[in-house]
Amino acid sequence: MLIIPVKDGENIDRALKRFKRKFDKTGTMRQLRDRQHFTKPSVERRAQIQKAQYIQHLRDQEDI
Repeated sequence: MLIIPVKDGENIDRALKRFKRKFDKTGTMRQLRDRQHFTKPSVERRAQIQKAQYIQHLRDQEDI
């Protein structure tokens, strides 16, 4: 549970912005989205390899 102390005279928008920032850092929404569907470990590994190959290809093109 997140606790955001609101200071005297502080704008509610500023406190809400602090709450959103703190909430994003916890990664709760990201974790919920990941749990909505299951992906096999082999599929995750293959996606990571493809991403790494794509990034390497871009870096190789920069060198040329």
